[in-house]
Amino acid sequence: MRQIVFAVSLALGVTSFASAATDVRMYRANNEHAEWRVSEYSPLQCTLAHEIPRYGEVRFESEANRQSNMRVILDMRRLPETYDNALVYSAPPVWRPGAAPRLLGELPLYRQYDSELGMEMSWVLLTELEKGMAPTFSYQDWHNAQDEVQVQVSAVNFQQRYDDFMDCVAQLLPYGFDDISFTVLTYEEKTTELTNSAKRKLMRVGNFLVHDQNIELVLVAGYTDAYGSFDENEQLSTARAQSVKDFLVEQGINESQISIQGHGEMRHIAGNENELERAQNRRVVVQISRPFNEELLSSR
Repeated sequence: MRQIVFAVSLALGVTSFASAATDVRMYRANNEHAEWRVSEYSPLQCTLAHEIPRYGEVRFESEANRQSNMRVILDMRRLPETYDNALVYSAPPVWRPGAAPRLLGELPLYRQYDSELGMEMSWVLLTELEKGMAPTFSYQDWHNAQDEVQVQVSAVNFQQRYDDFMDCVAQLLPYGFDDISFTVLTYEEKTTELTNSAKRKLMRVGNFLVHDQNIELVLVAGYTDAYGSFDENEQLSTARAQSVKDFLVEQGINESQISIQGHGEMRHIAGNENELERAQNRRVVVQISRPFNEELLSSR
């Protein structure tokens, strides 16, 4: 790890961690132009963003999920040309002379990709901002070996937008896309009536899809057990799939995004010798797809 020397220039109001033989390029918003924004108020995702002039922006993001989650993304206008690590510091503001910066950890830099920190470090940066500190990323420029790049996040105007962001996080759905993208709904015998647990699952699917603008296709496939004639079962499976489609359309999902299929007693997933087995075969499977690039982003 490169040796870091702390120095403060009161005239310029710049905090530097560079070694004596290195020039520093500092990117940060000055106090007059430091702004934070909550760019999404959604049950699916909340974003708290801070623009860094001439550099890009820093974003805190949290998504609907069964587990709590948070990440920091360093969105660079000029992406890294190599693999490296940036040092992450908590720096004191200029109005706290004498205070020393504190090393928090490292941020991996990946070639031609924005960099991000996981949940634990993301919360650390948020708490440092709450205390009025300035999280700072420091790394050697990949084009100029003599330059140290420092990217500083300002705590000016942070608190109000942070409160809005946390209100948004509190309203996130307690399940994500992966939890509803393949949903199996079960039915009472010889009817289109869902079981109670299946009704709750379908409500979750509807609640999620209403807010997801990236859905490409909702495929609804109906099945039956082997009781009854082949034609009756095919009609029943189609009716089950149609009832699910009708529910989703009533919730506000675009009808053109939903495709239904009825497979009757084909493709059993269990036997038909007893009620427990037949109950597994009486089902509708809801499969939801997003465009490929959206799926890739959601898995980051």
